[in-house]
Parts: sequence; C-alpha cells; structure tokens
Amino acid sequence: MAAHEISLRINGKPYAGRVEARKTLADFIREDCGLTGTHLGCEHGVCGACTILLNGEAIRSCLLFAVQAEGAELMTVEGLADGDRLHPIQQAFWDHHALQCGFCTPGFLMTTLAFLRDAPRPTEREIREALAGNLCRCTGYKNIVEAVTAVAETLASAAHAGASPPLAGPADVAGSAAAVHARAALPGAQTRPGGKGSRSERAPSHSPKRRRS
Repeated sequence: MAAHEISLRINGKPYAGRVEARKTLADFIREDCGLTGTHLGCEHGVCGACTILLNGEAIRSCLLFAVQAEGAELMTVEGLADGDRLHPIQQAFWDHHALQCGFCTPGFLMTTLAFLRDAPRPTEREIREALAGNLCRCTGYKNIVEAVTAVAETLASAAHAGASPPLAGPADVAGSAAAVHARAALPGAQTRPGGKGSRSERAPSHSPKRRRS
C-alpha cells in the first residue's frame, strides 16, 4: 500500500511521518509520535477514550485517518499540564476522585476542555449530556460530573475576578484564535457527544447503553 508524507502540530510541536492511507490518527499519535496518553478502547468511536482536539474541535481520533490531519493543529492530553503543574481540569479530577483505573480519563479530560470552552457556566444536565459520549466502567460517573461542575465554577470565578486561567494547555491550542476558527468538518468531529439511554445517578443522561461481552 502506498505511503503518504504528513506533517502536523501536536501540543504546539511539529511532527512529521510517512504513513499508509489506512493508518488511523490515533495509531499515528501513539506509535509514530510516542504520545501514548491517547487511549484506544472500542476503536468504533463509541467509548470516547481516544478523544483529542483537532483545530480546537473534540474528535474521536480512532475514526480519522492520519492523512486527513495533514497540516492540522492537534492537542492531546499531554498538552494539558505545564510541567508538574496540573491543568485545572486535571486537578479537579484528582480532587474529586473522578478516576480509578484511568483508562478513560484522557478522553474525559479532552471532552471537558472543549465543552467548558464553549459552555463556561453549564448546568448539571448540560454536563451530563456533554459527557454522555464518554464511557467509564469504574466511577459510576457521579464524581466525574462533580469534578466538571467544580472546575467550571473555579474557572468562572477566576474569570469574574479578572484572571484568565487558560482552557488550553501550555501550547494554547484550544484557545488560540486560529484553532477556534478552523473548525474542521471531518468524520468523528463532535461538539456535543452523546447518545440515547436512561437517566440515573450512575450514568450521564442520554448516555449510550453499554454492550455486554
């Protein structure tokens, strides 16, 4: 199969590679770029573990081919922290015990990042709907919702006080004007992930039903 040269930026740094047309963006990020914080779960765009930002938009990186991201600006979970200083969203997940095994956590963090940028003062229902496209087998979701609620309040209070904690990481990918205006209409793009299902304390409203194996 013919290979293609691609170049893009991830977390503010340039990356280039030669890939087959069939290689997914998730595999390129993990295997070619060595950024293994992006996790692969279902590989069908259902679980949300592989969520990243592409030109400021939350997408499922398992549903895109690497060649489709030519010239794009990406942000992965590695772009959140500033050295040893956690991003406010990461800190909130830590403080509220919103993770256990951690496998799904990168996807939740990136989904939350894009969501709070677009909805800085969300209701609980809006938070549950925004997170409904990300699946977690450990926490029961309650603490995740509490973490997002807490960080939304923290960021809103900081903004009201005149401070502006970035909703992007050090690379400022998600918050940059170029990223916000370059909304790529690609398969897998999502601004409000979600599905249908019953509402309960253990799962976000409208969350997709889990498949039994």
